[in-house]
Amino acid sequence: MSLESVRAFFAAKAPDIAVIESPMSSATVSLAAEAHGVEPGRIAKTLSLRIGERVVLIVAAGTSRMDNKKVKARFGGKPKMLGLHEVAEITGHEVGGVCPFGLKTPLPIYCDVSLKAFDEVVPAAGSTHSAVRIAPSRMAELTAAEWVDICQDPS
Repeated sequence: MSLESVRAFFAAKAPDIAVIESPMSSATVSLAAEAHGVEPGRIAKTLSLRIGERVVLIVAAGTSRMDNKKVKARFGGKPKMLGLHEVAEITGHEVGGVCPFGLKTPLPIYCDVSLKAFDEVVPAAGSTHSAVRIAPSRMAELTAAEWVDICQDPS
């Protein structure tokens, strides 16, 4: 159902974007990079976090790491990753396929500036074997995401 909700999202909002299905798993950044033939940084990973009473999704470049101090300063609380069952229950997507498209429950979405290093990124599309290729700016526009700077500076 999750893959179908993502397909419906793109059919309604961006019919020019096709969901890519791969026989290879893309459940992790390294697997996704291999499956889609891109560098790991281009994989747009979606983090499902609880900050205080709020649940938010943060999409960041695959090789970036969240900076807890920046998150706390921006959102006013300490981030905590959602558990496996919570993720599926709230987003409608299984872990490894979580993305900001076709969500079961509307959630605030934030795109980290780490994505802006790329002209095209590859986020999951609702399952561990699906993805899309999309410009970071278009992803943010389609999901009404707000840009934030909450990852560690690359060294």
